[in-house]
Amino acid sequence: MRRPAGRGWVPVVPALLLVGTAIAYPLTDGAARDAVSWAIVLLGATVSVAHAAVSRGLRTGLAVLGLVAVVAVLFEALGLATGFPYGGYTYSDELGPTLLGVPFLVPLAWLMMAWPSWVLAAWLAPRSRPVRVLVAAYVFAGWDVVLDPQMVQAGYWRWAHPSPGLPGIDTVPLTNLAGWLLAGVVLMTLLDLLVGRTRSRTSDAAPLLVLGWMTLGGALAHAGWLGLPGSAAWAAVLALPVLAAVVVRLRR
Repeated sequence: MRRPAGRGWVPVVPALLLVGTAIAYPLTDGAARDAVSWAIVLLGATVSVAHAAVSRGLRTGLAVLGLVAVVAVLFEALGLATGFPYGGYTYSDELGPTLLGVPFLVPLAWLMMAWPSWVLAAWLAPRSRPVRVLVAAYVFAGWDVVLDPQMVQAGYWRWAHPSPGLPGIDTVPLTNLAGWLLAGVVLMTLLDLLVGRTRSRTSDAAPLLVLGWMTLGGALAHAGWLGLPGSAAWAAVLALPVLAAVVVRLRR
């Protein structure tokens, strides 16, 4: 990973703001927590687009935004209409305006999650597209294991049939994890085809900070403040192989 250069500081600013905002989440409730949730997603999406644009060019940044938004809306609209591939679920009105029934905030949340997942996978497996795609899809789906119980707790969506789920998580069905893995493989394949042959011209610190804080920091918040020990434990378990791969990569 390279040091920031030129405009490399641009995505770092919203990344640091996101960290500060995420710290506030478990300390708020009601309308204030809703505002914090919106701010986190908007800042995370900004980090992704800004980093893609600064590291690989403005056209690439805009292409990443468009690609993730289209894939997210299509998958989410399909899920809402048919229950495939996640299982049956509905969104609450608290998430605001929608497109094909999908709140605008949702594709931005995908963007917040997708680009950092691909960036980490590209660093771990720079020479193998299949490995990059699988690693990125794993990280992408693992991130949702942390995020989904928190969003259900906040009342942003609910599942028609939340069981069976992962042990310790009784509000989100296993079908959701399967759906995210499928969506992750599709999205990461398309992302890799779009940017896999490019090289980052700046540091990848900003998206990796977002990834690390929102997953591991989120697990800490679940265990200590939000009363979600099951998702906190699963976050730690799912993070172990990724952290092991990071250590191996650093040693090389």
